[in-house]
Amino acid sequence: MSFLRLLAPLALIAVLAFLLSRIDLETLQSAFSEISIAHVAAGLALVQLQIIVSALRWRFTAARLSEGMPISLAIREYYVASFLNQSLPGGMAGDAVRAVRMRNAGPGGWKAPAKAVFFERLSGQLAFFLLAIIGLFVWPRLIGGEQEGRQAFRLVLGFFAVAAVAIAAIIAAGGRLAWIRKFQADITEVFIRGRALPFQLGTSLLIVSTYVATFFIASDAVGAPLPWEAALTVVPLCLIAMLIPAGFGGWGTREAAAMALWPIIGASAAEGLAASIIYGGLSLAGALPGLALLAIEAIRGRPRRA
Repeated sequence: MSFLRLLAPLALIAVLAFLLSRIDLETLQSAFSEISIAHVAAGLALVQLQIIVSALRWRFTAARLSEGMPISLAIREYYVASFLNQSLPGGMAGDAVRAVRMRNAGPGGWKAPAKAVFFERLSGQLAFFLLAIIGLFVWPRLIGGEQEGRQAFRLVLGFFAVAAVAIAAIIAAGGRLAWIRKFQADITEVFIRGRALPFQLGTSLLIVSTYVATFFIASDAVGAPLPWEAALTVVPLCLIAMLIPAGFGGWGTREAAAMALWPIIGASAAEGLAASIIYGGLSLAGALPGLALLAIEAIRGRPRRA
């Protein structure tokens, strides 16, 4: 079992080593020399917007599950979680810590906060995958050909067919399994009832837009401006690659994806690597208030509890 846990990181290291062996270091150095203060400032501002809107989405989701919290607390805890997500293995450790730190917010210990965190992250991931699915119609513009367009259309139809079958199966099983009935009720409360859908969809699309825009800024900063098609194709794939639990906070998998995908849009693998590193740096720097909050707690000797 321990060997299997090491297999994914070792495979990632091997892939990165192979890709790096094909990188022109002079091109990489030149890419980093293009970065300006304006790019850094714009990227950091987007990260602040991203974290604050994410915190508001989390607070809304928790309230739908009868777990209220002040806005200031939601923003503070989201900064802490964002910093930990960026710096710990797996990319989701901060979310687990967020649920644990909120365990005293109401009855039931950590389970209710964990549910709110799960549904809040689910809202965001669904927006990411929606963007990637829409991108299937755009990929033919990058790789060319009518055949590719038809294949993309078939893939989208196949995805929706599988999703429809899965949803129908869950609904059918809901009458017999109590936990599925509860899950259905939570989904309805969080995403549908009382005009929840416009809020969830609107905030999630805004947050995804900030992720994409930050990548656009990072790539422009290294001298490789992205075409609009990248917003629906290569960038979502790079962001989804961060979900692979093989590195720290998405580092490594994101870089490997960028190095493989940037040549598709006419840039070099070195520029893709540089853009991904800048993106990661902006995201980590933007979440540093979370580190400051943890440091203050450590100095006081009293970790914050809800």
